Amino acid sequence: MRPLHGRWVLLEPVSAERHARDLYESFKDSDPDGTVWTYLGYGPWASFEQFESWIGERQASRDPWFYAFIDRATGKAVGMGSFMRSDAPNGVIEIGHIWMSPGLQQTREATEAIFLMIRHCFDDLGVRRLEWKCDALNAPSRKAAARFGFEFEGIFHQHMIVKGRNRDTAWFAMLDKDWRRVRAGFERWLRPENFDEKGRQKAPLAVA
Repeated sequence: MRPLHGRWVLLEPVSAERHARDLYESFKDSDPDGTVWTYLGYGPWASFEQFESWIGERQASRDPWFYAFIDRATGKAVGMGSFMRSDAPNGVIEIGHIWMSPGLQQTREATEAIFLMIRHCFDDLGVRRLEWKCDALNAPSRKAAARFGFEFEGIFHQHMIVKGRNRDTAWFAMLDKDWRRVRAGFERWLRPENFDEKGRQKAPLAVA
């Protein structure tokens, strides 16, 4: 898997050596209650050493294949995501394990990171169907999926046990026939002139 290049972010295959310290620092002080990890099956961590070991395990994984989200302005890794459940014969893949540090959340960089992942799936991998799944209680993730152009397909009840509790899973998908329209919406939104000097959007993302 190769790096994915954007205007404001760079996505690189995750590396404990290159990214673990930056990733840890991106949430260590800004998320003392560990809310970033509420709906994920891991975290928070008691020490950098534990987190670094976890990143090393993610580095070795090939499905899921993990990427670090790097802010080009600072050169720092500030979040992660993965390509997972690859089903090449049927042209299906999922993006998941997405987490963003508080400083990355709700920024143009965050949206561009997701756009780069989606674009890679359709334009480079040639998938027919791209999936997004999240805890049904995770309202921000469900809202993000809809904003990015994924269609809600339903709830899988009692799908998993995560951190000792039941997880119902909300399923979303995007199909190749919709990608041209969705891509055009992202590209309009990501134009530099759509942002003020502080990086705030002037017009909202519209992929419908």
